[in-house]
Amino acid sequence: CVIGGSNIDIQGFPKNKLVMRDSNIGQVKISLGGVGRNIAENLTRMGVETRLISVVGDDPYGHMILDEARSIGLDMSETLVLKGESTSTYLSILDETNDMALAISHMDSIDRMTPDFIKAKGGLIENAQLVICDTNLPYEVLKTLVTTFRKTDFFLDTVSTAKAAKVKDLIGKFHTIKPNKLEAEILSGIQIKTDEDLNKAAQILHSQGVKRIFISLGSEGVFVSDEGKSAKYKASPVKMVNATGAGDAFMAGLAAAYIQGKSTKEASYMAMAAAAIALSHEDTINPAMSIELINEKLKEN
Repeated sequence: CVIGGSNIDIQGFPKNKLVMRDSNIGQVKISLGGVGRNIAENLTRMGVETRLISVVGDDPYGHMILDEARSIGLDMSETLVLKGESTSTYLSILDETNDMALAISHMDSIDRMTPDFIKAKGGLIENAQLVICDTNLPYEVLKTLVTTFRKTDFFLDTVSTAKAAKVKDLIGKFHTIKPNKLEAEILSGIQIKTDEDLNKAAQILHSQGVKRIFISLGSEGVFVSDEGKSAKYKASPVKMVNATGAGDAFMAGLAAAYIQGKSTKEASYMAMAAAAIALSHEDTINPAMSIELINEKLKEN
């Protein structure tokens, strides 16, 4: 079960070097997004039976999200549809290397999810093999989830530094977290400059109750600490076409590996393979994503 944001991504790609404060010739693409929704779509494409609890508006963009879910076999029947309101929108401008230069996040609709709404989904949450949350969810919803459903394993995608800060006092209630280095600094309260700092940050988070920590290091790979046993795994070089969906694919890879009972090391490589597949396609989600393609990528390493 995935609980998190659904939105529309509008991305601008410049034809030449991006010039700030100017009109740049290029392309504009509209695609479906939202961290929770992206993770859920990747998992569905990996063959994992997935339910997504989210919020969409009763507008053309909201219907587009629900129609796409139906077409790929992602169950969104428990999602809240807001009558007469608009669906969240994420507007990003990429630079000439296809990395994000700037973005505006209009995510108001997810704030309409309430603790009572989420408690009503108790049967689904308690029976899920795991529940993945993103920090776009309102604080009170996240708090309700981790304090009400104590037997459930929760995975957390921290999303951004600002959103990671709001869950700092809840962090110990999550089984697995996937911050980047900046988000890990905020959650642990220490600066991370060396491998020793990575270990220190992980120990602080373990002492609060987190079992597994995957700190993504971008092209350098991932630092992993599993109940205190740490390792660093290198990423294979990959030609980046679009960086937007790599973190979401990484989290889906971690979840798929967990469901398959894989070791932390195997999960790390599965997650990095999923991220590489996402990076190599211009869309936020690579339509070719599958467990077979991940396994092929793993053989290349």
